Amino acid sequence: MSSLLKNIIRFSFFILVQVYVLNQVPPLHHLVTPYVYFLFILWLPFKIGRRALMLLAFAIGFCLDCFMKTYGLHTAPCVLIAYLRPFLINLLISQEGAESNYNEPSIKSMGFTPYFTYVAILTLLHHFLLFFLQALQMGGYFYFILKTLLSSAISLLLILLTELLFVRKQRFRTNTV
Repeated sequence: MSSLLKNIIRFSFFILVQVYVLNQVPPLHHLVTPYVYFLFILWLPFKIGRRALMLLAFAIGFCLDCFMKTYGLHTAPCVLIAYLRPFLINLLISQEGAESNYNEPSIKSMGFTPYFTYVAILTLLHHFLLFFLQALQMGGYFYFILKTLLSSAISLLLILLTELLFVRKQRFRTNTV
C-alpha cells in the first residue's frame, strides 16, 4: 500500500475514532478526555518536510475542530507538536540511526525508551496547550493541571495499546544497491 493511501486511511480513522468513540465516553468526560487523533502526526514518516508536516497537522486539527465546533482549539496544539517533532526526533535518535533505516517512528524503529519519551513529551505538550486554551475560556487552573495530567496519562495508555495492537509493518532499509 502506498504511503499516501496509508496516511489518508490513518487520518480518517483517527478523526472518526476521536469524534465518534473517544469523545462519547461519558464517565471520563468531565475530568479525563482521551485524545489519540494527534498520533497521526507522530506516525508520519521521518523524511516528511516541515511545511508538509505543519500543513497536515493544521488539517487534522482543523478537521477535528470542525466536528467539535471548537475552531482553533485543536489546531494550535497540533501545529505546535508538528513544529517540535523534528527537533525531538533529532534529540532522541542518532543521525545515522532509525531515521535512515526506517520510514516512520515506532517502537521497532526507535526502541521502546526513545519512542515512549517522544510520545510522552509530545502528548504532554499537546494536552497542556489544549487544556490551557480551554482554561483561558473557563478559568480554574487547578482543574486545568489535573485534567492535563490525567488526560495525558490515559492518552499515553491508549497510544501504547494502539501501538501494540496495530503493529505497523516496517522494513529495514539498507544503503546497498
